[in-house]
Amino acid sequence: MEWLNSLLTDESVAHIVLLYAFVISIGVMLGKIKIFGISLGVTFVLFAGLFVGHFGFSVNLEVLHFIREFGLILFVFTIGMQVGPGFFSSFKKGGMQQNMLAALIVFLGVGVAIILYYILAGRVPMAMMVGILSGAVTNTPGLGAAQEALRQLREAGEIVEIPQIALGYAVAYPLAVVGIITALILIRVIFKVSFDKETEKLNTNSETLSEKPEILTLRFQNKLVEGRKLRDIKHLIGRNFVVSRLKRVDEFLIPQGDTVLLKDDILLVVTTTRDVEAITAFIGEPTKLDWKESETQLVSRRIIITQSKINGKTIGSLGLRNTIGVNITRVNRSGIDLLGTSNLVLQVGDRVMVVGELAAIERVELILGNTLKRLNEPHLITIFVGIFLGILFGSIPFYFPGMPMPVKLGLAGGPLIVAILISRFGYKIKLITYTTQSANYMLREIGIALFLASVGIASGGKFIETVVSSNGLLWIACGFLITIIPLLIVGVIGRKFMNLNYFTLMGILAGSTTDPPALAYANAVSGNDEPSVAYSTVYPMTMFLRVILAQILILAFV
Repeated sequence: MEWLNSLLTDESVAHIVLLYAFVISIGVMLGKIKIFGISLGVTFVLFAGLFVGHFGFSVNLEVLHFIREFGLILFVFTIGMQVGPGFFSSFKKGGMQQNMLAALIVFLGVGVAIILYYILAGRVPMAMMVGILSGAVTNTPGLGAAQEALRQLREAGEIVEIPQIALGYAVAYPLAVVGIITALILIRVIFKVSFDKETEKLNTNSETLSEKPEILTLRFQNKLVEGRKLRDIKHLIGRNFVVSRLKRVDEFLIPQGDTVLLKDDILLVVTTTRDVEAITAFIGEPTKLDWKESETQLVSRRIIITQSKINGKTIGSLGLRNTIGVNITRVNRSGIDLLGTSNLVLQVGDRVMVVGELAAIERVELILGNTLKRLNEPHLITIFVGIFLGILFGSIPFYFPGMPMPVKLGLAGGPLIVAILISRFGYKIKLITYTTQSANYMLREIGIALFLASVGIASGGKFIETVVSSNGLLWIACGFLITIIPLLIVGVIGRKFMNLNYFTLMGILAGSTTDPPALAYANAVSGNDEPSVAYSTVYPMTMFLRVILAQILILAFV
């Protein structure tokens, strides 16, 4: 059995891979166990690492540091690629209000941490308080950013040793998951929320409905603009809509910009819910027509954009309507239907609804791609160019008065910001930013598993004695206060003073703590996707603030 002993104790490549494989597999399996419907998911890898580290298993510090940081980079970069397309649009309309509330939760959490630091007169060092803060809001990238800032301080000679702040994170995390859901329940009890009433309000007042594409059949009756070209009429109306098909007497047509509209033309119009009333009033009366009759001449088909040369081009610039005689009426991107206006920028992976004659649509397929195999091919150049640029950007020093050294976004903040920018604007530099959801999720989970396993193995030696000590109990209490106080304050503000729908509020609170178990609970009790919509709206800004503020706290107080 000497070979086994050598494998378990010698710091060989086989030993390191074996240890990580064991920690991650055990952690992921145990993370699936639900207690009162709540599971810790991949975060249990951290506790598996702590367990292994407690019994003396270790990894060379330089190797462990590399694996930890590379895992963190993969994790935050794939998060940025996922949330980037919706990051900027999340500030429009109700999204701005929701992001303001989420930002308030983030800043209140930081404020509570600072107040506790002074109340306890430094009994809990600020570095450890930041670890507790990251655990209290279940935010792993914040922990990574704080560790990166501590490393910068050590390299600059400001501190001698990097404190094990992951212990504070691990101690605070389990109760944080419970605390977030407890806050959701308390708000529901305080305001005596009725799910039936909230659902009714949601169905009548939801802003998301106003952006959904709707299909209308209208008979053209406006004598004032009769005989004018379609493009001129669209300009006069000043609303976004697409005329998919036109019936004139017994003939079906694909209308173009210079098509002249005549009285009693029947139009199949695609527009957004908010513009239905205005367009109907301008064009004419709604009518009924079975458009299946048109399928003898015209067909509609979903085509997936897989040609990289289409990436970043607008629908209008392709000239498909004038040159081939087809209309793009809708574009489905990441499960959301968008109106196919001429100025809409197309991206690889978009699914476009094309209407026209069969031969014309087959020509469009050659232009747009429609080859699923191309979507399954990984675009590694985008990932590694993004990581390269992210590390460069994260290394740029930013000087703030009163801080002992410049702030750097580091290995967490730099790749996160660059990923957000690339996913939104990468087409401008000919980068294919499309990644299948499963591929993105796989990279993200591998990254976070490597990071958590490394943190657990490095901190395991002191975990048990920390938990059973008075310091451990104090850390748990601090973490719970950091969790619950901001959520209750903002919950009351959102409900009492802003009259937010409870389902939306649950999504904001879960998203502001980047907590998937809380989102799962919110989705389960609501029975609709409104919590998920709010969660995804505030998640990008929350993640960005958590990463940046964790570093600022370290550099300002340590």
